[in-house]
Amino acid sequence: MSVKTKIISALESAKGRDISGQELADRLGVSRAAVWKAINSLRKEGYPISAANNKGYRLDESSDLVSPEGIRGFLPEIYRSCPIFALKAVDSTNNYAKRLLLEGVPHGAVVIADTQTAGRGRHGKEFFSPPNTGLYLSLILRPQKALSDALPITLAAAVAVCRAVENLSGLTPQIKWVNDIFFDGKKICGILCEAVSDFESGMVEGLVAGIGINLTTTPEAFGGLSRVAGSLFPEQLSRNQLAAEITAELMDLEKDLDSPELIREYKHRSLLLGREIIFERDGRQHTGLAWDINEKGNLLVRLADGRILTLASGEVSIGSSQFSQTGE
Repeated sequence: MSVKTKIISALESAKGRDISGQELADRLGVSRAAVWKAINSLRKEGYPISAANNKGYRLDESSDLVSPEGIRGFLPEIYRSCPIFALKAVDSTNNYAKRLLLEGVPHGAVVIADTQTAGRGRHGKEFFSPPNTGLYLSLILRPQKALSDALPITLAAAVAVCRAVENLSGLTPQIKWVNDIFFDGKKICGILCEAVSDFESGMVEGLVAGIGINLTTTPEAFGGLSRVAGSLFPEQLSRNQLAAEITAELMDLEKDLDSPELIREYKHRSLLLGREIIFERDGRQHTGLAWDINEKGNLLVRLADGRILTLASGEVSIGSSQFSQTGE
């Protein structure tokens, strides 16, 4: 890592506390002048770093600037060499990641943006992505699998988000099949996984796992979406740290998508199982009991007459409009 990367990592870890220039220099094995130069460079990038005589440098507790340095400092050593592309604004992190994928960017590359101007959800729906209040991230994966074997990546992404949020905040969001994350009755995260495959071989050339999380977006900002969309609102949750945690969890899970543990955890975190749901089939609305999720991630629905239907995709709601996927 560069001196600048190491310094912002140290300041992020000690956010709100002073670290002397000499301590940073000794820790990194560089001169005080090198520390001063790196601090100035970080300030120009927008980091609110203060300095006080006989105290040292401090990264303001309110700082939540998304950056490669900030994310990399929270990643496990095994993943710190992965490329990270941090953008102020982008049409869609998935679109940007797919362009990088075709250019040959390696497995584990991360694209993150402060805002999306054309964020996308499933079925072409818009994902509301205001600046400074959410986490908009796409992870590039090269699983070297047949497309059918790579499909559980959506399940893995949902589990990774829940694990990361729980690890850092103690909050316990739940998964609304297939790929929405809910907390306190509102959707706080959407996931969109897209694949680039070789038609002849049937092998996946690459996957992009897009994740959008509402962290501190206020109900007023959602406007008409406030009925279904919500936010986590944990003030202490660093976007850099959350991005790193999600990346590490998903990279770990991707190594063994066939693991029965993945399905077991996905089911354990399910918002639907055991509830009466409304779903669409053959152009009509039906009701049934969310009975189980099979090893392929399909939803098994028990009808009133005892029949079991298998849903591979589609729109579902929990007998109430507040759980509808309409909106984000």
